[in-house]
Amino acid sequence: MGERFLTPGDWYFGRGDLQLRTVLGSCVSFVFWHPGDRLGGMTHSLLPSRLGGAKTTRRDGHYIDDALYLVLRAMARHGSDPRGYRIHLYGGGSMFPGVPSTPAASIGQRNVEAARALLAAYGLRCDKTHVEGIGHRKLILDLRTGAVSLQQATLSANSSSPDYP
Repeated sequence: MGERFLTPGDWYFGRGDLQLRTVLGSCVSFVFWHPGDRLGGMTHSLLPSRLGGAKTTRRDGHYIDDALYLVLRAMARHGSDPRGYRIHLYGGGSMFPGVPSTPAASIGQRNVEAARALLAAYGLRCDKTHVEGIGHRKLILDLRTGAVSLQQATLSANSSSPDYP
């Protein structure tokens, strides 16, 4: 079985003998799986949208709104209805425990809020979430079966190194 590691800004949609993997902190990932079509995908986004609403003709997976648009477009190319997907949302963790809340420190929460609002705007239902909290998440999607594996590591106020169980 092949593996593809998604770094911030990456996204993948398709099928086959492949595992998609990523590690999330304050970033968020949408995970998609269609049991009938056996299609799936994953995103890894850093920010809700472009700063200042900058306009561009090039979509970019670094931004949650662009990443969702790109995956929905890929679904359309496969002739697959987005409403038939199991959709999960992961990430948005606080990476600085003990630091007073500021806009920069609360980016994980803002990412989660933006992701939920976008799904609602597209009329899509999120079937599972594992969001916010403190620490990193390791995430794996098996494109053969749609199985998702998740590990969360916590951070203490004195450490920036994750402690996976």
